[in-house]
Amino acid sequence: MSNSTISSVGKVSQAEAIGLVERLVKIQSPTSDLESLNQVTAEAQKIMTELLGTSGEIKNLNGFPLLTWKSGQPKVLLLCHLDTVWPKDSFDPLWKVEGDQMHGPGVYDMKAGFVQALIATASLSDKDGIYILATTDEEEGSFASRAFIEESAKLCKHVLVFESAINGKLKISRKGTSMYRISVKGRASHAGLEPEKGINAALELALLLPKIVSIADTKLGTTVTPTVFTSGTTLNTVPALAQVDIDVRGFTKEEQERVDREINSLAGQLPSMAEVIVTGGINRPALDPKMSEDLFKVAQRAALHLGLAPIEGASVGGASDGNFTAAAGIPTLDGLGAVGDGAHAAHEWASALALMERSALVQVMLEELLK
Repeated sequence: MSNSTISSVGKVSQAEAIGLVERLVKIQSPTSDLESLNQVTAEAQKIMTELLGTSGEIKNLNGFPLLTWKSGQPKVLLLCHLDTVWPKDSFDPLWKVEGDQMHGPGVYDMKAGFVQALIATASLSDKDGIYILATTDEEEGSFASRAFIEESAKLCKHVLVFESAINGKLKISRKGTSMYRISVKGRASHAGLEPEKGINAALELALLLPKIVSIADTKLGTTVTPTVFTSGTTLNTVPALAQVDIDVRGFTKEEQERVDREINSLAGQLPSMAEVIVTGGINRPALDPKMSEDLFKVAQRAALHLGLAPIEGASVGGASDGNFTAAAGIPTLDGLGAVGDGAHAAHEWASALALMERSALVQVMLEELLK
């Protein structure tokens, strides 16, 4: 782990920073639980007031809470989210610190990152130009907040995204994501008395699965992955409906569009009378490495200034709201949040030492970007 000697940033000590992260992690906030999202957003606003002196504003956007804070004319957007993938009470224990490792649901993805954004901002002598935005629907595609994110980014010259780092590396490019559901409508019948009168939707959909996975192109890094498969109503009924959800990732717009065409073409590829319905499409466009190139150099200079280990970059398969801002034409650098491991996994953890190190890194970056 980090050998950093940075024990405080501005007026915030490491112990205080850990306490702030704990407050957010202990409010479990799965994207589907609006009551919990309201609670975590209110707590985030309290922490914002404590560190920055003013509370920012909570908005209700298409049913989801959203927290913003601005100082002066926006120049740099600090982009965060407060929702997690974890259902309530599915992470045990809820909070634990062992040595350098903070454990808890969403600590790495990405509640520590939100705290780091606030600490970095609080440490600035002149905060004019900072725009902080924390959403609560990122983990399910940002359908409620996407337009607001894009509009906010267009007010600014740069976007810094506080998603977690990957093996300590910043995310200089990301795959785009697409989400599909293929539904097959067959015909129900009694499975024991007259199965021949039915059309088994599950079997019909199974015929499409090899075609679905063949759309992937491993040489180009394009993945097409069937995930959730559902079918049937009762044990003794030929299923009249079957559905499969498909996760698609690709590094280029062209690949996303190719996959989109091929998945939609499956609608007519069953010889039986079963009906095939394709829904969904491209969600997040790919984050082009050209959009992060200059900001990555700023991060490298900041690390050198602080005497930290050289900053490295990585291209990753996961997508974030930074994909939207980069596609909108705003230079975007991702992965400035927690250093740790286990996003969406039972061993999720974030480094307490790096919590301060990355906060200091962003502080120095902001000082350069706000000049």
